[in-house]
Amino acid sequence: MSVVGINFGSATSGDGFDVTSTVNSIMTNMRTPETAWATRTTTLQSQDTVLSTLGTDMSSLSSALATLTSFDGAFAQKEGATSDSSVVSLTDATSLSAAGTHTLTVSQLATTSQQHSSAVAPGATLNGSLSIQVGSGTATTITIDSTNNTMSTLAKSINDLDVGVTATVITDSSGSYLSLTSNTSGAVGNMTLDTSSLTDSNGNGISMKATATGADAAYTLDGISLTSSSNTVSNALSGITFQLVGTSSTNVTMEIANDTGSISTALNNFISAYNTLTSALSGQETKDSSGNAEPLFGDQVLSLIQSQLSTALAFSTGNSGKSSNLAQLGITVGTNGQLSLDTSALSSALSTNFTGISNFFMNVGDFGQNLTAVLSGLGNSGNGALALRAAQNTSEESSLADNKTKLEARLATYQTSLTTELNAANEILQAIPQQLNEIKQIYAAITGYGQSS
Repeated sequence: MSVVGINFGSATSGDGFDVTSTVNSIMTNMRTPETAWATRTTTLQSQDTVLSTLGTDMSSLSSALATLTSFDGAFAQKEGATSDSSVVSLTDATSLSAAGTHTLTVSQLATTSQQHSSAVAPGATLNGSLSIQVGSGTATTITIDSTNNTMSTLAKSINDLDVGVTATVITDSSGSYLSLTSNTSGAVGNMTLDTSSLTDSNGNGISMKATATGADAAYTLDGISLTSSSNTVSNALSGITFQLVGTSSTNVTMEIANDTGSISTALNNFISAYNTLTSALSGQETKDSSGNAEPLFGDQVLSLIQSQLSTALAFSTGNSGKSSNLAQLGITVGTNGQLSLDTSALSSALSTNFTGISNFFMNVGDFGQNLTAVLSGLGNSGNGALALRAAQNTSEESSLADNKTKLEARLATYQTSLTTELNAANEILQAIPQQLNEIKQIYAAITGYGQSS
């Protein structure tokens, strides 16, 4: 801390000194520790930014890994194809489905019950009632009144009642027809209609004619004869939905396979996330273009993360029937610590040892689950290494801010006192010439020396 002096020139000049600038110089000198605190705070905040970035990168890696380790992740995805899409099409294969080949023949497609009325002449209105029943459900009777005594208002009334059918009106030169279609396909959706009391204003009875009868689809799957009320079949094979679109007396093949494309994509995403993290880690071990060390240069948290990741990647298992290490999947570690994937080697491994590879990522105690635990212990949440390191910085930043607050409080009190004292001293200095003059006058009065003749 430098020494601050007071420059007031000649003591007998009466000029005194500049109290404000003197106080400011003293206070600046006493705030010297704040400079070091501010520098340290800036360093900590730079570290916080890097720690946050590393935490984000590690979180991205954990998410990419989760796609490979979760029950419904990449290894559970399926894809499928059929030998004749004019007979059957595969619409969905979930993680519950199993890879395999199935044979199918379709003798009959499911149909939906449909009926239409006789024509009602233009301008004629309706009288009486109409009864509608779908399958074994309860019949609903619709009584005709002024709100539904035309074909269009009757169709609206039926639809508003939601009785399990959809009503439309078809019109041509001969009049209007009421068309009813069951909302349920197959035999269970057959409609029973009673129009015996329904007439028009011309005295004509209105009859209904079946356009289509509801019937179940009939098909054979893997030699088993089955039926379905809908052409969309979702309960025959676990996790698989297929659509019957035509009939065939010869076998159609439907193949469900593991979606190796999704696995390859997931592994590439994992590798990309891993390489991003390791690049960020190694980037902290260098200096910038100005020769300044990066914020976490030499920090122990870097070596901890790099060491644990390296150990986790080297994980292997000797259990029979499993993939034993990443190299068997075509994943290798370069001299720069970056991962790379040989897609040909991966494809070969998946075709010959799919179960072993999926176990390598998904089984408890194997590579994937082990790496998941390692990343959790290193991350920016809970007691993860990055979280604890960031908390350490936060604590120190808080302490530095507290130090500054306390120092400023003390200096504020001191500045007030110092200003008062220096103002008093300045007044004394400024009064010296007057006091000297008074002494001279007293001396002259006593001695006569200095008096004018």
